[in-house]
Amino acid sequence: MENPRLQIELDRLDPDVPFRASSRHLHHTWAKTFHSRPELYIQPHTLEEIQKIITLARRCRRRIVLVGSGHSPSDLTCTSSWMVNLDKHNSLLKFDEEKRTLTVQSGIRLRDLNLRANENGLTIPNLGSIDEQSIAGAIATATHGSSIHHGILSQRVQSLRIVLANGATVRCSSTQNPELFRAALVSLGALGIIVEVEFQMVPSTNIEWVQTLKPLDYVTDTWNTDLWTQAEFTRVWWLPYLKRAIVWRAQKTRKEVRAPQSNWYGNAVGFHTYRTLLWMSNYIPWILPTIEWFVFGMQYGFSTESSIDAVEEQRTGLLMNCLYSQFVNEWAIPLSKGPEAITRLSDWINGREKESGIPFSSKGLWVHSPIEVRVADTNKHPGQARPYLDFSCKDEPTLYLNATLYRPYNQDPPCHERYYEAFEWLMKEMGGRPHWAKNFTYTSRSDIEEMYGEDLKEWRRVRRDVDPNGIFVGQWLRRNVVEAPEKEGELFLCEETELGVRNRVTGGVNWIGKQAYDLQAATGRPRSAGSSEESFDHLAGAEAEASTLFDRMSEDDASPVDGDRLYASRGSSKEDRSSAVPFEKM
Repeated sequence: MENPRLQIELDRLDPDVPFRASSRHLHHTWAKTFHSRPELYIQPHTLEEIQKIITLARRCRRRIVLVGSGHSPSDLTCTSSWMVNLDKHNSLLKFDEEKRTLTVQSGIRLRDLNLRANENGLTIPNLGSIDEQSIAGAIATATHGSSIHHGILSQRVQSLRIVLANGATVRCSSTQNPELFRAALVSLGALGIIVEVEFQMVPSTNIEWVQTLKPLDYVTDTWNTDLWTQAEFTRVWWLPYLKRAIVWRAQKTRKEVRAPQSNWYGNAVGFHTYRTLLWMSNYIPWILPTIEWFVFGMQYGFSTESSIDAVEEQRTGLLMNCLYSQFVNEWAIPLSKGPEAITRLSDWINGREKESGIPFSSKGLWVHSPIEVRVADTNKHPGQARPYLDFSCKDEPTLYLNATLYRPYNQDPPCHERYYEAFEWLMKEMGGRPHWAKNFTYTSRSDIEEMYGEDLKEWRRVRRDVDPNGIFVGQWLRRNVVEAPEKEGELFLCEETELGVRNRVTGGVNWIGKQAYDLQAATGRPRSAGSSEESFDHLAGAEAEASTLFDRMSEDDASPVDGDRLYASRGSSKEDRSSAVPFEKM
């Protein structure tokens, strides 16, 4: 065990409560964009184990990061400290037939939640492209679907139970601890560990979907009439070089399940062909318009009005195959600004920079297809609590533009940086906000502060109240949403900061972090202060330590948990409380 203080603290706590930890886990995002090696990877089964983890982290001055499927392609889930995965904390606790709610432990994946709901004749009202996330992760980052009749998934949460940084377990809802509830509905993992979720369902059903290839003019011409209202669920994939769009619509139905017409190119052949062609485009970028014509013509047809239809269960019919590793930069803008945003982005992508008004050159730049276009409307349910960090629009429906860039065989496309710099510039001009779980890069903390105003101030206030020592604060949070330090270089006692990143031979980067407490010990700074990047110069061993850690993250590291297990052993003591919590416990 590398941390001697951990063994001391384990000996002080109840030995009958396990501490299920591994020291040999390599974490990576689903897209393999970021890799990190946590000091400990912990999989608790019970509430008592979760409380024990938090107590130990507080006493050992360690940060805690929550991770589920790791589907966010950013460094949001990277840590060199303690990583907690709740996959074993995933039971159904209660079914309320009258209210149509399921209360579940927070580690349950959406797929399994839907299966348990289906056993009781219910289903999740709306889904994003995948159902692999845990329910806690999905609501923490404001996951949404593709329907003007629905908002974000967090709006369906009726109540939560959360374990705070002092170990207290608190229940919150729109009537009980409402400020904590609004902060926790989109928490970004910065408030504590959510342990239970009461989620509102709807009756399960099948959906019939129709997918049609349309000219882009059809999308813009019907934007303000019936494009988004013809069906309950609507999704558009925009093909920027062909100036066409695939319009997908779905309605609930009593019809029997019917598979779509088979297409030899639409399965494994298309999957591997497209990836190989995208890999070739890294070296010959100007072939991307031809790739768009060929790949999507083979899959959806070369002439407009070609269509495919099917009937599926709603729980599977709303999903989409995300294919392979990718960068995803998605923004929420007012729906009314959609035609302008699409027209200007189309002009820029196709070399008409002056008409686009985007102050970046697109010369020699070629992008991937498709660009995803979806809608939601958080305002459809005015009586429900609105999260402080809900990125959707308050006064009208929200358009989500998703500029996906694939990483064929885990290699970054050459257009990545310039495309996203221009895309984010346009989205900000359109009054947009970035999706928390995506790859926004050219947006600063001051930009976020301007976007959210008082809502962000309230979220920060609640966060400080429940986690004054920064047990759940890391570099991504500090960079984007946590307030700037009062004094330069000052960090929370348990906060983790980035020490460095290094490119991997097989693509993506290795991420190394450092605890504020350890930096404090190395620099001899006062108790409350950590270290800024400037103080790294004073850490004689920091660069050497980083090199050692990078070397440990070799290419043949296995990501499954397969290392040493640590368990509580001797002794016990009453759990300490660092401060009073200004919320009603339950």
